[in-house]
Amino acid sequence: MQSPALTLDQLRCFIAVAEELHFGRAAERLTMTQPPLSRQIQKLERAVGAVLMERSNRGVTLTPAGAEFLDHAYRVTKVLEQGVEHARRVDAGMSGTIDLGFTAVSAIRLLGPLLIRLAEELPEVEVVLHEGVTGSQVNGIRRGELALGLARPPFDGSLIASRVVAREPLYAVLPVGHPLTAVSGALAPQDFDGTAMISYHPDQARYFHDLTVRFLVNGHARIVQRVQQILTAVLLASTGEGVALVPASATALGVEGVVYKPLHDVEGGHPDSDPARPVELHAIWARGGMTPLRRRVLRVVEEVSAGLSHAPTA
Repeated sequence: MQSPALTLDQLRCFIAVAEELHFGRAAERLTMTQPPLSRQIQKLERAVGAVLMERSNRGVTLTPAGAEFLDHAYRVTKVLEQGVEHARRVDAGMSGTIDLGFTAVSAIRLLGPLLIRLAEELPEVEVVLHEGVTGSQVNGIRRGELALGLARPPFDGSLIASRVVAREPLYAVLPVGHPLTAVSGALAPQDFDGTAMISYHPDQARYFHDLTVRFLVNGHARIVQRVQQILTAVLLASTGEGVALVPASATALGVEGVVYKPLHDVEGGHPDSDPARPVELHAIWARGGMTPLRRRVLRVVEEVSAGLSHAPTA
């Protein structure tokens, strides 16, 4: 025959009586009358299969079994209370694990301050990082492997929700001594006529490929290399291979042998984009998949991004 199940109410009643050693005081403490309190203790003793308390006119004493059981009752109720509190914090977005995707360039300035801020504001949240290009982040979100990503547009709006979290200018990165380094002020498309350019792969690095093409549409540069990564473009420029267009945050890479020059406003971007700061970084997540934890992390991402300067450092 199966034993009756223990309940949390029974344990709480037992602890109250064991601490007060008096049914009347325990009932008052629990804001209940004595008869239902006595019934709870009787049910508990039947479930345990042992007498836990001796009752007398003078009060209550614990049996050896009751004294031993009291220690276990304390531990069980504490674990349950901690579990309830943790569940509430998870539900409120204050605790849990978040898988965060990022591109290499988005990490240059944003990732360090972001992780510090998250540790300060959401200390119970574990952040698991996943580096990847935009395409791999989108696939990770579709498969449920990523909660949030930091990526570049465009995205399939039917599957992916996004929000711009940062905008920055586009710069030209040139080898030291290149003729364009002597040009005063910002560079215009016609300044690149005949210049050897390092551009981007139209599929694997579509976003920066499109930005480069839009800027050079009225120029006649020579494309000599196509790469997938911003760092690769900067490194090739440092060897004298050519000139590339990069986001302003790339100036923090610390690559020697290059000079960064500002560009005139980029034309032909998205209607909602800022032509003076055409490079956008988006937070992305599964459409319809916003949770309290993702919302809190997204807020921190936006606040940290807003506080960062993208002025060139080299």
